[in-house]
Amino acid sequence: MGPEAGTLIVKKLRSEVPALFFNPTPPAATMLLLGLVLVLSGRAQLAPPEVTISLDEEPVVRWDPLLEAFEPDFLRRAAAQVIDTTVPKWLHEAIIPLALDLERYIPQPYAGEIRGLASHLGNPSDVILLNFAYEISAFCTSIVAQDNAGHVYHGRNLDYPHPVLRNLTMDVIFLKNGKEAYRGTSFAGYIGLWTGQSPNKFTISGDQRGTDRWWNWWKNVVSAFILRRSPVSWLVRETLEEAKDFQEAVMRLSKTPIITGVYYIVAGARAGEGVVITRNRADTADIWALEPVSGGWYRVETNFDHWLPPPARDHRRDAANKALNATGQDHISMETLYQVLSLYPVCNGRTVYTTIMSAATPEKYNTVVRPQGCPPI
Repeated sequence: MGPEAGTLIVKKLRSEVPALFFNPTPPAATMLLLGLVLVLSGRAQLAPPEVTISLDEEPVVRWDPLLEAFEPDFLRRAAAQVIDTTVPKWLHEAIIPLALDLERYIPQPYAGEIRGLASHLGNPSDVILLNFAYEISAFCTSIVAQDNAGHVYHGRNLDYPHPVLRNLTMDVIFLKNGKEAYRGTSFAGYIGLWTGQSPNKFTISGDQRGTDRWWNWWKNVVSAFILRRSPVSWLVRETLEEAKDFQEAVMRLSKTPIITGVYYIVAGARAGEGVVITRNRADTADIWALEPVSGGWYRVETNFDHWLPPPARDHRRDAANKALNATGQDHISMETLYQVLSLYPVCNGRTVYTTIMSAATPEKYNTVVRPQGCPPI
């Protein structure tokens, strides 16, 4: 097939695929067309580098393996770009006293990890600013779904307004006593996790809650050091490391005070284990669980409360719902979930990476970087 023929088919599918999403019992050709859309759109996919971090090492040195995957000068330039385009100027000055007395305001192991990263990336102030820059503007889509056999799948797109992050994306494997304790997908220089898996136990993704405005959020970042509340991504990492099972993970993510509202999407290793937790800073606003028996075999969360309509400009939720209904519970799998997350506008120009995971089959954890996002076909 030549490029001209491919272009013609893509144009034809443009009008046909949306109509297929409304078919409650689609033919097998529907999934073929979904896959064909991905192939013909020419979207390149890249596996991110893998970095292994030993939790048995002292915090100040445990991120040294980062330099085996990323060149330090590039990391410093990229960090400066993210900070300059995200962090308000007033915060640069406000953070200096905190950086001078790091251990007083930031708990271990994070204080030690920040000091260790600062020895490679700049001063502690820069590393603190970089880490909290990643805590905002995370406009994401997360989906948890269960097939007819009771297998639970979890997928997420992470969207950020910084194209440079595509070159900073990495999969991180955290070892304890020489064995994998948990893993996640993150950005070089970032000690938190928005996406992660505790093998054979549960998976977690975090989506920014759209009701919190960024100009108030930065004030919360500063007060967090005084109130000792956890950044949302640090709580994900702590839960992956410490929670014994799905139920304990849900409890921790529901009850631990955090610095801003967020959605935590959690999937377990057994049938029925899937929830969307809508968080306020101090408590939980809502827990939206899978209900496969009554037809609730999937849950889609973007950046707005699921019981309210999304903004008129944001069609990600509707597109994902239609695609999942077209796929059907009998056809959902890691592969078809990836296809749903690859459809525009679920995947869009700001999408940095897509991760597909299932706690019951931890070896299938897979992340792809979207080098050019996912523009409309």
